[in-house]
Amino acid sequence: MLNQRSQQLFHQAQQLIPGGVNSPVRAWQSVGLTPSFIARAQGATIYDVDDQAYVDFVGSWGPMILGHAHPQVVAAVQQATGQGTSFGAPTSGEVELARLLIEAVPGLEMVRLVSSGTEAAMSALRLARGYTGRAKIIKFDGGYHGHADTLLVQAGSGILTQGIPGSPGIPAAIAGLTISVPYNDLDAVQQAISQNLGEIAALIVEPVAGNMGVVAPEPGFLPELRQLCDEHDIVLIFDEVITGFRVAWEGAQGRYRVTPDLTCLGKIIGGGLPVGAYGGRREIMAQMAPSGPIYQAGTLSGNPLAVAAGLATLKLLRQPGVYQALEDKGRVLETEIKQLAAQAGVPVWVNRVGSMLTLFFTSRPVKNLVDAQSSDLASFQRFFRGMLAQGIYLPPSQFEAWFISLAHSPEHLATTLAAIRQVWSET
Repeated sequence: MLNQRSQQLFHQAQQLIPGGVNSPVRAWQSVGLTPSFIARAQGATIYDVDDQAYVDFVGSWGPMILGHAHPQVVAAVQQATGQGTSFGAPTSGEVELARLLIEAVPGLEMVRLVSSGTEAAMSALRLARGYTGRAKIIKFDGGYHGHADTLLVQAGSGILTQGIPGSPGIPAAIAGLTISVPYNDLDAVQQAISQNLGEIAALIVEPVAGNMGVVAPEPGFLPELRQLCDEHDIVLIFDEVITGFRVAWEGAQGRYRVTPDLTCLGKIIGGGLPVGAYGGRREIMAQMAPSGPIYQAGTLSGNPLAVAAGLATLKLLRQPGVYQALEDKGRVLETEIKQLAAQAGVPVWVNRVGSMLTLFFTSRPVKNLVDAQSSDLASFQRFFRGMLAQGIYLPPSQFEAWFISLAHSPEHLATTLAAIRQVWSET
């Protein structure tokens, strides 16, 4: 496949930007290719600088649930831009977005806007530590909550894709405050709590893991986490940066009927613009400055362009039938992929929750990071290359989620399935 302009740009970028990219997974190292540089996108189709079109299942890693360049979102951003791009002062849009988030997400009584998911998770943990007076936290192997120092222990996403066990630059004293245990393993959680009684400030979890690939919580896992946190006065934090407004209007906490103490949001709530949020119980959130002693601030927090895009997106997602439509698209793709794999004799395991899924190249169920790492990465690389050649743009990592949007039509899904059939017929 010709990608001459992308190759030229990547060569230039490598001289100017570390690794040639501004986020590591974009370098496509795990698939051994030069990354495609993107020029534009519309609906479910993305176009690179060589004017090659692809059916897009990356969706900017989740935010583009409506599809790219949705006209109502574009119009909202254009209108906001004409009124000024940043004020560093309160706006009515922030109040409207906060009210909408609180109405939708069960765990939110108060919420604060920030500029990224990393910032949301970092701030939520600082708040939990300040509120409890404790220092240690529990997270899960393969869970990714942004690149704050305390959260890069046994992390997923790009850390996992790059094969990095942690990250230089994080002092051992900070890493030592983070206890990482296997996802879906309640015994490991109980043991971690027992060995650190009275020292755990927070337990942070992706209620549906999305950064070791999609891994759903086992029945009872989330309710038991809630009970354990209640028993030991631990702040339960759901990182719903990916799952918020993705797996249900109420997020994963609504889908699974478990309410955390604090929630982290991002991606979809900004409609594709940089945004994050954290919120939860009023008594905890009231500890944040200026109403309380715990400090967090941000010049671009509540940026009017991101707020406008987020409001436009959420108002469209609130319409009847939206999440059923996404569920149906996901079910079709999952079912057909499994059938094609069986026909081709290709050992795969498909995990899906709503409109996010991962096709793992393994014959065993994937319930945690160890299971995910049993995948055949060489088979994934061949699959990715084959699909790209067929015009299908997938996440360039075995350990990431495919994202389905409302813009994916039955024709897009049929094209994707035909591409899979072709790739596996050549294997």
